[in-house]
Amino acid sequence: MSDANVRIPEEAKDRLAAIAAGEGLSLRAYLARLAETLLTPQERAERAEQARAALEEWSGYAPTAAEERDLDGELDRRLAQVTGG
Repeated sequence: MSDANVRIPEEAKDRLAAIAAGEGLSLRAYLARLAETLLTPQERAERAEQARAALEEWSGYAPTAAEERDLDGELDRRLAQVTGG
């Protein structure tokens, strides 16, 4: 496997290195593991669609686009309330 160089602020590198060390990993190993476990936006959208389809199949619940927007707004409001955002 070939390596790549990524330019980030020194503070970010130091923080990531400290997190990696806390988990007993080198920065290289930590970043490789991170890249393997995080989902891309497309992967997240695919999983969300799979979850929506499973919910509809299981319960018959199929919200309209407007209902989804309202529910997303309510979730955002509640999250902001508990996070102080």
